[in-house]
Amino acid sequence: MAAQDGFTGVVGEGPRPKPAAWVWVVAAVWFVGIASGLWVVWAYENQPGADARAPHQWPAGSTLVPANDRATLLFVAHPQCSCTRASVQELGEVLARTSNHPKTYVLFLKPSTFEPGWEKTDLWRRAAALPDVIVLRDDDGSEARRFGIETSGQTLLYDGRGTLIFRGGITGSRGHAGDNAGEAALVTLLAKGQADRSETSVFGCPLFTPVE
Repeated sequence: MAAQDGFTGVVGEGPRPKPAAWVWVVAAVWFVGIASGLWVVWAYENQPGADARAPHQWPAGSTLVPANDRATLLFVAHPQCSCTRASVQELGEVLARTSNHPKTYVLFLKPSTFEPGWEKTDLWRRAAALPDVIVLRDDDGSEARRFGIETSGQTLLYDGRGTLIFRGGITGSRGHAGDNAGEAALVTLLAKGQADRSETSVFGCPLFTPVE
């Protein structure tokens, strides 16, 4: 049979079928789910914890002895808070970047209802490895409460007269190490005695509620 004049298509080929409506619905739901998940993660990472209600002067009732010839730094941590790994890392950066080392206390919460050694996690070991740092257990958070601290990673700096000159966190968001305003302020305060800020947000787990 002779071919018809002007016919060049493939026999049996027709218009491509359009995707069914349900495909677009599934794609839209998937996109919304991904976007919502990313937003939740972003919001969690950037939601600061409760600020410390730290006393202006070093509290007389504290069992911790401040230095009188240099600054004293207090860092409080929940031993089970994964976010605080970055804060411990940044504490090491602060100490490495200054020649005027403060007397440094790192306190780890230890509720009396938990077994001995509960507080000695990898965070404890990382903090203990930092040079010239005094790592202590804080039974039931008595010292944290005395200093008005509620969030893991909270850092306080008192000068040689026992006056509070900095309070805040030393990470830019939850669980993320790197240059940030708190670290820069501490380094400047230790070097010069003053900085352009004395407070920053603290990112970490609540001290007195269970950590998931």
